Amino acid sequence: MSPSSQQGQPQQDSGEDALQYLLRTLQVLPGVGQRSAQRMALHLLERNRSGARELAAALQLAMSEVRHCRQCRNLAVTELCGICRNQNRDQSLCCVVETPADVMALEHAGVYSGRYFVLLGRLSPLDGIGPEQIGMAELEQQLAANLISELIVATNASIEGEATAHYIRELASRHQVELTRIAQGVPSGGDLEYVDKNTLALAFNHRLPMR
Repeated sequence: MSPSSQQGQPQQDSGEDALQYLLRTLQVLPGVGQRSAQRMALHLLERNRSGARELAAALQLAMSEVRHCRQCRNLAVTELCGICRNQNRDQSLCCVVETPADVMALEHAGVYSGRYFVLLGRLSPLDGIGPEQIGMAELEQQLAANLISELIVATNASIEGEATAHYIRELASRHQVELTRIAQGVPSGGDLEYVDKNTLALAFNHRLPMR
């Protein structure tokens, strides 16, 4: 069995032609159904074959070279990402977010100059996602190293995000690290990546101690 099939990725079926395979494969993208996949495929095949080849090459390169940063778990092409390597950033501040998209949102807002820890998920026992699946042991190791003076919780305002924040609070308390959380402006149930940068800046700059 190939690595792709082991990970549940589409494999070309016997008797399936190249177009059918392309249409089915495009549907692995979030929000892309049969009709959207058809529009994309036909556009690439009929109007922009050079763009399709470039896209295929970019995907192949990303799959082979993009990894997770050893320190913050963000996406990176080197062992340490550019943010973690940047000595001009405050290494004593660590902002905990759920996804790399949240890092991109905060960096776009331009309101934060510390480093990050990316959970790559959030606690969801019903889905079998516990602390070990989202890197809590790695976060605790960093807290135990006494290099973090303030831990900023920026998990999303959802039930799972709140449960995750509560778990992080216990870790911070155990290691006597100051814990704050981004404040007003982020809607309940909203994801950081969809919040406009001005609202996000306000929420981040008015973060409050987390009790």
